[in-house]
Amino acid sequence: MSVPQLNEEPRGEEILAVFDTAFGELLAADPAAFRVKFRKMAASAFAFYRGTACLFYHDLDAASGGLGDAGTFTGPYLDDRTSRVWIHGDLHAENFGTYMDSQGRLIFNVNDFDEAYVGPFLWDLKRFSASIALVGYAKALSDDQITELVQVYAGAYRERIRALATGAKQDEVPPFTLDTADGPLLDALRDARSLTRFGLLESMTEIRDFERRFAPGGGSIELDAATRYKVLAAFDGYLETLPDTSLTRPDSYRVKDVVGRRGIGIGSAGLPSYNILLEGNSDALENDVVIYVKQAQTPAVSRHITDRAIREYFQHEGHRTVISQRALQAHADPWLGWTELDGAGQLVAEVSPYAVDLDWSDIDDPEEIAGVVADLGRATATMHAAADDTSGESLVPFSTERAIDAALAGDEESFAPLLVEFAHSYGARARADHQIFLDLFRNGRIPGL
Repeated sequence: MSVPQLNEEPRGEEILAVFDTAFGELLAADPAAFRVKFRKMAASAFAFYRGTACLFYHDLDAASGGLGDAGTFTGPYLDDRTSRVWIHGDLHAENFGTYMDSQGRLIFNVNDFDEAYVGPFLWDLKRFSASIALVGYAKALSDDQITELVQVYAGAYRERIRALATGAKQDEVPPFTLDTADGPLLDALRDARSLTRFGLLESMTEIRDFERRFAPGGGSIELDAATRYKVLAAFDGYLETLPDTSLTRPDSYRVKDVVGRRGIGIGSAGLPSYNILLEGNSDALENDVVIYVKQAQTPAVSRHITDRAIREYFQHEGHRTVISQRALQAHADPWLGWTELDGAGQLVAEVSPYAVDLDWSDIDDPEEIAGVVADLGRATATMHAAADDTSGESLVPFSTERAIDAALAGDEESFAPLLVEFAHSYGARARADHQIFLDLFRNGRIPGL
């Protein structure tokens, strides 16, 4: 992809227009949250890139020439199947980490599925590749070293897709666990294993009158009676969306306390959310569970996918997020579900005691970075392969890994160079856009702030 070289003034106006579409309503409702979000985005080009999936897909759509006559994207490796598979939607170098699956295993894999949707598989790969270019640039790697990293990622993804498409057994393509991971991935899993539910509860709650309650402060907001009632009614609706296997002990879902929170992170600015404290799997206070209820947002990629069958498949954005995550993530969080609150779709999941994100701050040696990138390529392929005709959802009624494998087999030699060229060009675009954004923000040119 060749990114158009725009001068700063027209590009600044373009960025503001995309921001208005993506953030305008939420920003108007909570300008303070977006001032925090934008200051976090101002910290680095990578932080800016993380917070601007909306701009990325705007640019990608414009460069691809939009949809073909059949409603599918055209271009290298894209056809009527590979342009409509389950995708993560915001795949970048920091959206990987640990979780405990429904079988009690600690897994390292892709996380944060808020932007997940159905679209071209290549968009995930391009978004990740550009993020690696930004990571490499920030670590003062040369262009040749960045090229090698993207090639490693492409090669690992290709190898894993081929293995999955040709029927590799589970022990040949195992998930990343304490037994199979190494390097920084194993470090993250070991860090997660050292964490405890008790430690999480200690940080968020206190014991009052022999019962656990949320502690005041720390960003929690006490709710009035009417709001509390609405949240509890939404919680009842959530219970109906859980798999039967999650409902093993009815007392597990007894509500002990509810508080409000307001999202101020890069991805959750302005979104109202709530924490609910539950009994857990026994009467013991250290087994209590904290879940969150968060208003789900419109995924950036969906603004560029016009297929009505995809759009109408989902009841609301909360339903979309959960269905997408269950499709993309094998053995997802057993507390994962959805509900509605004030007419808006909500995502519900556990505040996990065992979540550790991949920390890039100490991964500096090019050889070590290459090892991590290869593992992330394998994880990406496994994620894409999980979300197909065997995922239990009818929206993608074919074998994703076979479709992608067949598309890549048609032109093996061009696959890695395509991602390399995109990584360098869009990495440069994101760095330039970050500077333009800084100037817009500093000079008070973002409307509503």
